[in-house]
Amino acid sequence: MKTIAKPTQSEIKIKKSQFICRLFPSKTKEESKEIISKISEEYSDATHNCSAYITSNGEGFDDNGEPSGTAGKPMINALRKNDLHNVTAIVTRYFGGIKLGAGGLVRAYGKSVLEAIENSEIIEIEIYDVYRINFGYENIKLIDQEIRNNRLHITNKLFDENVTYNVVSPNNQDIEKIFAKFTSKVKVESVGQEALEKL
Repeated sequence: MKTIAKPTQSEIKIKKSQFICRLFPSKTKEESKEIISKISEEYSDATHNCSAYITSNGEGFDDNGEPSGTAGKPMINALRKNDLHNVTAIVTRYFGGIKLGAGGLVRAYGKSVLEAIENSEIIEIEIYDVYRINFGYENIKLIDQEIRNNRLHITNKLFDENVTYNVVSPNNQDIEKIFAKFTSKVKVESVGQEALEKL
C-alpha cells in the first residue's frame, strides 16, 4: 500500500474556475472528517469544498453541492487508481462564471486530485500488529536491549508512573513470546493494527 509523506497542494484553472486540491495524510475517517471540516471552514468563501478519503477504518466522499457523482466520486477514484490509503483529498472550487457540465466537472475534479498526487512524495506503508509493553524504570536498559536484539520498532514512548512503549515487529515476530521470559517485570498487550511507513 502507499500513502503521501506530508500534506501537499496543487492548483488548476479550467474555463476561469479555480480548483485547488489539498492532500493530507490521515489514518482514520475521524481524522479525515476533522481535516475536511477545518478546510471547509477556512475556505468558506469558496463555491464548493468537495472531498474524498480512504483510511484504515473507512472511506467516503462528498460532492458538497456539485451535481451528484461529479466531484467526490472522481476524486476517490483518482486515489484508488494510485493505490493510495490513509489520505484525505479536498478540492476547493471558486466558480469562474462558465458552467462545465457534468462531464467537465468529473474531468476537472479527477484531474485536480491526480495533479496533486503527482506533486506528492509517495511512500510505501504496511499494516503492523502493535503491542503495548509496560514496565518499571529500573528495567529500561533490559527492555531496550531486548528491542534492539529482536530488531523491534518503537512507535510511541510514554514516561509516566511506569514506562510504556508501543512496539511493532517488521518481520511479524511474536512480541508476546519475546517478552514472556520477563513476565514478572513486563506487561504486554496487543493494541490492534496500525499502517506505518514500511520498516
